[in-house]
Amino acid sequence: MPGLACAPARPGAILTAAAARDWRVLVVDGDEEVHAAAQAGLQGLVLFGAPVLLLQARSEAEARAVLRRERDLAVVLLGVDAAPHTDWGLVEFLREGLALQHTRIVLRTEHAGPALEQLLRYDIADCRSKAELAPARLQATVAAALRAYEQLCNTEASRRSLERIVQSGTALLEQTSLQAFAGAVITQLAAVLDVPEEGMLCWRDASATDGGGQVLAAAGRFAGLAGQALQALPASRAVQLLRRALVQGGNCHGEQGGVALYLGRRDGQDMAVYVQAPRLRSRADRQLLDVFCTNLRTLRHNRGLLERLHQSAYFDAQVGLPNRAHFIEKVDACARRGARNHILALLDIDDFSAANDVMGHRFGDRLLAAVARRLAEAVPPGVLLARVGPDTFGALGTTEQVVPQRLLECVRQPVLVDGVPHKVTLTCGHVLLPQVAQAGVDLVKDATIALKRAKRDHRGQDLRYAEQMGAEARDRALLLSELRTAIDEARLYLVYQPQRDLRTQALVGLEALLRWRTEDGRLVPPDRFIPVAEHSGLIVPLGQWVLANACATMREMLDLGCAPRRMAVNVSVAQLRDPGFFETVRAALAAHALQGHHLELEITESVAVLPTQLLESTLSALRAEGITIAIDDFGTGYSSLSYLERLPLDRIKIDRGFVRQLREAQGARIAETVTQLGRKLGLQVLAEGIEDAATWQALVDMGCHEGQGFHIAPPMERDALLNWLRAPALV
Repeated sequence: MPGLACAPARPGAILTAAAARDWRVLVVDGDEEVHAAAQAGLQGLVLFGAPVLLLQARSEAEARAVLRRERDLAVVLLGVDAAPHTDWGLVEFLREGLALQHTRIVLRTEHAGPALEQLLRYDIADCRSKAELAPARLQATVAAALRAYEQLCNTEASRRSLERIVQSGTALLEQTSLQAFAGAVITQLAAVLDVPEEGMLCWRDASATDGGGQVLAAAGRFAGLAGQALQALPASRAVQLLRRALVQGGNCHGEQGGVALYLGRRDGQDMAVYVQAPRLRSRADRQLLDVFCTNLRTLRHNRGLLERLHQSAYFDAQVGLPNRAHFIEKVDACARRGARNHILALLDIDDFSAANDVMGHRFGDRLLAAVARRLAEAVPPGVLLARVGPDTFGALGTTEQVVPQRLLECVRQPVLVDGVPHKVTLTCGHVLLPQVAQAGVDLVKDATIALKRAKRDHRGQDLRYAEQMGAEARDRALLLSELRTAIDEARLYLVYQPQRDLRTQALVGLEALLRWRTEDGRLVPPDRFIPVAEHSGLIVPLGQWVLANACATMREMLDLGCAPRRMAVNVSVAQLRDPGFFETVRAALAAHALQGHHLELEITESVAVLPTQLLESTLSALRAEGITIAIDDFGTGYSSLSYLERLPLDRIKIDRGFVRQLREAQGARIAETVTQLGRKLGLQVLAEGIEDAATWQALVDMGCHEGQGFHIAPPMERDALLNWLRAPALV
């Protein structure tokens, strides 16, 4: 809830959040530059309707003193030494000593961040370098942490309130007489609101047209009013609110505090209760009181209170299935009793976000419901099916009941959304429950790791979790941290590989290739760090940097009079999905005074996962600027021939693996097929990985137009490239 601080004044109160005072952000760092940046970025800042109060400490001792004094801390920005020498004493004091579980911790490191196990153990929200703490980026980091803090606090407050409501229901069920029930209602409501037991409960005949009634029970300063008629009581705000609640049949909140709750009708009598409480300002607070009232009405009629609360807390009404909390609870119970031959499967709708963006949220909601129905029809009775994420479903049952491949096939036929068929695919990750007891949340994490791996490497298929996946996930997290540091320290650079016309040997283009050299001189293979950059979202800003630098090199070659026709730059699916990608390309060309024909964008067959309308419109807009489009590594993905005719393309690149096969007997068939296909579609064909003269000649004989490879020239850094271009052999 924007504009609300998250810590209630009295723990356990029904209020989900107290009125906003400020967001308290503590900066603990021995570096004065960090404190200066924090003051510049956060001092006087207002976020989500509340000001940021900046607290600062230069040492651990100062920080501990602040933590003891200021318990309502939203964010701690903590400077730490490089892993593995990080001292976690202050973090342990905060998390375990003071039990500040909701406070978001953002680490400031100068080198590689801590290991994943440490980040998970201490619930570290983020890890940033000093360079990332410029005022604007610091504000964004703090804003994201505040959002997470607010959600955690509100969730915890709601949980406590619901817990108290359940406890109050248990106490009320023990009351046998109406008077005892009435007195217990006042007691329990005061406990739920965490206010003094001071109020009264009244009833009236439903046939009455005025606000008359009788006080059944009273407590506190109202204690002497029990048994009296409501009409006979002196006029007061409490009496007015009770009368209004009884007449209107609904809850009434006083402008200056106090609340009268309508408890419903039974046996021809309306009932309402008044307690003196602070004014409730938020919608969530009032909704929780509504839950309390609903439970009391249910108690008066039947004993279905717990079932109703369970339904509210553990059910996803949008798709008509249990939710994530219920699913994890059941997985936990199943795993802790060591259930044999059980499987936990997670199924994700492929490309749901893109479809949701293009078709609209209404379409997305109905698509979710349609897929949920298909899955429900595909599992036998006894299987727990739940919605565990925005577009992810979970299934729990025996290995005979839950068969991942069968679940994937349940959407083989298009699903109907508003009567219109839509093709949908699912990807599945699953884990077999161990015979030894294990926490359900850990098993869901394992299945999630398998699902993410399947989404990356086996889209539309099923993948079982294996122990090495967890280790690889930790390795990827470490690699991502190292990649962030490498970007900050400018350890990424471009090399350029020449492309020639195979018949005339004329230089026709260059391909810009991203490389990463570590501090010790080791090269990290692109096929290791590029997928990590794509998965983390870093590929979008990184792609902008590559494009800008490649254009700058092209401009320099044009000025020197040694430029080829085009500069080729690789583009990922994530970049094409970015709404600002087209303008980014135009801006890069304009910044270096280049025309569209100077640039070629290389896309892989994985772009076929994008919505057709989005892909076609983006590529068409780029080609309208004169930019050429090439399909890289053709034949290694999962494309169809129809999309080659549909998309606005200029060039097909034969993957180096197929070119390497030319040295083998009968090895030329795929390369020949791709070449003939390209020629028939009116596309230029470029072969990668030409390593010798014989391969070059074979490609010429089959009609391939262009090529690149070490036999032509290796990838070169800018200075070496310029020297190569000036060589007499190229004149």
